[in-house]
Amino acid sequence: MTAATVRPGWTRSASRLSTPELVRLAIQGIRTRRLRASLSALGIAIGIGAMVAVVGVSASSQANLLATIDKLGTNLLTVSPGQTFFGANEVLPSYARGAINHMNAVQGSSAVYQLSGVTVRRTPYVPAEQTGGIGVDATDPVLLGTLGVELASGRFLDGASARLPVVVLGAQAARTLQLERVGGHLQVYLGGTWFSVIGVMQSVVLDPELDSTAFVGLPIAERMFQTQPNASEIYVRAGVNQVTQVSNLLAATADPENPDGVQVSRPSDALEARAAAKGQFTTLLLGLGAVALLVGAIGIANIMVISVLERRGEIGLRRALGATRRHISSQFLAESALLAALGGLAGLLLGALATWGYALAQHQPLVVPVYALVAAPVAGLAIGAVAGLYPAAKAARLSPTEALRAT
Repeated sequence: MTAATVRPGWTRSASRLSTPELVRLAIQGIRTRRLRASLSALGIAIGIGAMVAVVGVSASSQANLLATIDKLGTNLLTVSPGQTFFGANEVLPSYARGAINHMNAVQGSSAVYQLSGVTVRRTPYVPAEQTGGIGVDATDPVLLGTLGVELASGRFLDGASARLPVVVLGAQAARTLQLERVGGHLQVYLGGTWFSVIGVMQSVVLDPELDSTAFVGLPIAERMFQTQPNASEIYVRAGVNQVTQVSNLLAATADPENPDGVQVSRPSDALEARAAAKGQFTTLLLGLGAVALLVGAIGIANIMVISVLERRGEIGLRRALGATRRHISSQFLAESALLAALGGLAGLLLGALATWGYALAQHQPLVVPVYALVAAPVAGLAIGAVAGLYPAAKAARLSPTEALRAT
């Protein structure tokens, strides 16, 4: 029997191995050293898994944030007093909100009035300075509608209750006062008198400062605390397609005599900036994942070099049976690439599971970008190919006599 009939894939006349034969040889090489192959692929799996998890978690967070922005709308604007050249606070005129409501492109508005020196506590026995960071604002009954916020419990102020000693708590204020649910006859000590708690708001995503605020009606605030009708902040809902137009006119409308003393902002811009910041942080974490991939690639290269040294007898026998240098190098290159590709698939699974766990814990949508699904195994394959270049070249340089003599 000639050498040509012993192994058709290794005849001297053959210029290359067929792809199925090459894959079969690579699988056989991995299967005969399963533990070593598993540990080698683990480094790639960890690196790719970390990168997929980073991308997935970031994409899920951004999707949740953008969904929140879409739900709340980007047409909410805020008007607040600025500061003078010397750092003193400006004051919005008492007619500011009324003037804003007369703008054609304004769908609605609501104002809050800060009550300076007024504190809210569970009992009068709590020292006045221990407020837990809770502020007190007066407002009007349409605040929730303007902000697009719902109540977690109870009800909000209306035309009648705004004149009574009742209060609605922001989400964080309720947690601080340990009054997260309304029921029975709950009261807080506000401004030296008892106020009944009639509602608790959900978190205000567009303006988190309101979460640490207790709200009373403007009429009772004017009567009990001599609150002046100069808004500390006015929330304005503009037409969806007229936000820029309204924004440009708000300062002059709110205070025609001193438009430079009025600040106009759009809260959704801050949320979009947070989404962009998450993307920048993702880039940093991806860099750390790339370092893990590099370590994994070095591990595969090291294992393949050891494999070449251990399999010199096999290499010499195959060369003697007709395998060319290209056959040998292709075999080890394919083995390295397949090993890393399997690690990439395992890493993709690990990263997807980590993303799923995070999204489930945070009540966010599960998002794993399509490019990550494709890139994970492809990146593993490419990394394995690069890591296997030197071992494959080393194996191909072995002569049959040298390799057989080393066994």
